[in-house]
Amino acid sequence: MKFSGKNVLITGASKGIGAQIAQTLASYGLKVWINYRSKIEEAEAVKELIEKAGGTAAIIKADVSIEEEFINAIKTIIDSDGELSYLVNNAGITKDKLALRMSIEDFTSVLDANLTSAFIGCREALKVMGKKRFGSIVNISSIVGEMGNPGQVNYSASKGGLNAMTKSFAKEAASRNIRYNAVTPGFIQTDMTNLLKNEVKAEYEKNIPLSRFGNPTEIADAVAFLLSDHSSYITGEILKVNGGLYV
Repeated sequence: MKFSGKNVLITGASKGIGAQIAQTLASYGLKVWINYRSKIEEAEAVKELIEKAGGTAAIIKADVSIEEEFINAIKTIIDSDGELSYLVNNAGITKDKLALRMSIEDFTSVLDANLTSAFIGCREALKVMGKKRFGSIVNISSIVGEMGNPGQVNYSASKGGLNAMTKSFAKEAASRNIRYNAVTPGFIQTDMTNLLKNEVKAEYEKNIPLSRFGNPTEIADAVAFLLSDHSSYITGEILKVNGGLYV
């Protein structure tokens, strides 16, 4: 894949899908900034994997739900590299429980981590990318933002809001040649899903037309495409990567 930019910031990139996105983008020659919040050893492990494969990576600590920390992280990247070409808003949390048992704090904390943080990133990226009139942002959403899910009223709201916000940013930023898109993963093989019993996984897979969970690499490849020059006429798109579970 071809990339006219030179670097990318990925929030929540020290594990899971974020770590795979970092490795995939580094394989295309981008300098990858691995954001983490608390466990530097996980970020260092991802950096080591990238460098062993011949890529370039740097680590940056920030709680991206805190405006000042996210802004300072982007400033650090600009001071180092002179620009920020791409941003992947991947950081997020879950606090699952039925709505009747969900406190306001349970609800707002998930919105802050998943939606407010992405807003800060989208806004600040527009500021710095707008100066060069080039850039691309991909927000990592979720299938539950489209179809809902019991026990995840807060998470569903955060991801549904992320989808709508992506479209609005796309319209505001198009005149500056900045693109905003989102990916909505379905069931993906991660450390969390690996803990499921085989019979539980089999029950989930029955409902997926492709009859399997997705791989993190398949999400990372979709993100790479949406950031790359190959998607230069795509903005405001919510790309489903869910094996046909929700169409």
